[in-house]
Amino acid sequence: MVLDSATRRNLELCETMREKNKRGSLLWVLDKTKTAMGARMLRKMVEQPLIKKSDIMARLDAVEMLLENVMAREEIREYMNGIYDLERLTTRISFRSANPRDLIAFKNSLRFLPYIKDILEQFSKGILVQLAHDLDPLEDLWELLEQSIEEDPPLTIKEGGILKDGFDEEVDYLKKAKTEGKTWLAELEEREKEKTGIKNLRVKYNKVFGYYIEVTNSYKDLVPDYYIRRQTLTNAERYVTEELSELAHTIMGAEDKLYNLEYELYVRIREQLAGEISRIQKTASVISWLDAFASLALIAERNQYVRPSINQRGLVEIKDGRHPVVEQMMKGDLFVANDTILDHKKNRVNIITGPNMAGKSTYMRQTALIVLMAQIGSFVPAKSANIGLVDRIFTRVGASDDLASGQSTFMVEMSEVANILRHATKDSLLILDEIGRGTSTYDGLSIAWAVVEYIANSALSGAKTLFATHYHELTELEGKLPGINNYCIAVQEKGDTIIFLRKIIKGSANQSYGIQVAKLAGVPEPVIERAKEIAQELEQTDITLHIKELGKKGKTEEPVQLSLFDSMGIMPVEYRESPVERSLKEADLSNMTPIQALNFLFELQKKL
Repeated sequence: MVLDSATRRNLELCETMREKNKRGSLLWVLDKTKTAMGARMLRKMVEQPLIKKSDIMARLDAVEMLLENVMAREEIREYMNGIYDLERLTTRISFRSANPRDLIAFKNSLRFLPYIKDILEQFSKGILVQLAHDLDPLEDLWELLEQSIEEDPPLTIKEGGILKDGFDEEVDYLKKAKTEGKTWLAELEEREKEKTGIKNLRVKYNKVFGYYIEVTNSYKDLVPDYYIRRQTLTNAERYVTEELSELAHTIMGAEDKLYNLEYELYVRIREQLAGEISRIQKTASVISWLDAFASLALIAERNQYVRPSINQRGLVEIKDGRHPVVEQMMKGDLFVANDTILDHKKNRVNIITGPNMAGKSTYMRQTALIVLMAQIGSFVPAKSANIGLVDRIFTRVGASDDLASGQSTFMVEMSEVANILRHATKDSLLILDEIGRGTSTYDGLSIAWAVVEYIANSALSGAKTLFATHYHELTELEGKLPGINNYCIAVQEKGDTIIFLRKIIKGSANQSYGIQVAKLAGVPEPVIERAKEIAQELEQTDITLHIKELGKKGKTEEPVQLSLFDSMGIMPVEYRESPVERSLKEADLSNMTPIQALNFLFELQKKL
């Protein structure tokens, strides 16, 4: 599924909108992976949901099996604790930039693969069987590294100390020459003393002659023929032998030879690993998939998620759905679950009204997230969910500008709306919040009205839509256009304060409670009181005609909710309320006497 940048941002899939943090995003809730590879795979799953039913069902099967087999899942996760980032290590190996410590990390990771493969082979169907088949334990590569590389090698590769004893004979000899050279010279000195009988014979060293044998003049007659004179001193002679020359050559060149030879052998080992890159990459992919599935199974268990049913009829039916992120952020409070039903027929567009802060945006986003989670192959936060596959999810939420490209807040909003209307199909899911709020009342209301008509028309769009608005006039579309239904957020009033019940119910809200919300936000009391006065005056007459009278005070009638379309004459005549209907609605029939009822009926006849 293609998700545009606005949808990723508004649904906060991988980072929050404001702080750009992972905490508070959907990925933060779902990601309990043990490896860096698994974390990247899960992020990819979240950003690229599937649209093919068989693939989704296969993932759901894998998650369900890991959910049911708790012991196997936790054992796999325990082994994954010791697995490093094989994908990154593979990249370093292939680019010949891996140092000895990288290879040790690689070897330590390979150690756990046979155990994971054994656990996977317990499963009998689906993706997990395929993963077991594709998982190459790479035991030959582990054996190579186990025999060759020191457990705690240096970072550099040209200063020796990389290879283990016993891996290469020449390396072992040069290591001994480097570390045991003095011992060899002492042994040579003892042997020469025994051979010649010269008790004060010494093997010494200087920068000019290197290593030599020094004999005092008192023992000069005992010097054997194979001694080669190098220097005569006042009271001693200095000699060399063929054995001493060879030993000196070995000792003095041992370090350089050792470093060069270890480097050559290390490069050869790294090249051997690079030749097996395809095998390593395949195994890394298996580990990343398995880690992601295990994380989804763990989260489903911890958060009481359920397996969604998947249909291709376009029906989205969610019972007691919850917002996966919000319910985790408000651990101490009870999250209020809500139902959702959308389809291609009677429930195509749900118009949602209610005050700010009541939960409209949370409800709409949770529906989109539940659909998205189902299509990545995850269990979902609900009592039950039957998810019709959607080809795209579009969102238009919040206000933001783009000053760098010269776009105002309203221009950004309209650009996003244009993109949605041009690309949405009947199989898309639309989340539209407060369309038209960035311009004047009449313009905004007109745009919102036209957008709803366009979406509701199956010949033009017909997309499944959740449409939140404060334009209560739009609720009049229920029954006038097919597929439109009104919903609102339940609110309880206590004097001047309101309590948000967070429950979605059928019907429309009769007011927006904007002033009450402003009071909750801490707006100064004089502003709140003046706003109440202005609102009372505006509710009694047409806004444009009464704007000049805002400063005047007078006796007011009982406030009523205006219908701008009645005053503008946009609604068809047959949808307008007649005087007779108005009188019937206002009549208090239960308190009328019989004669009053007859008089009332007579008045109605006259009006007709």
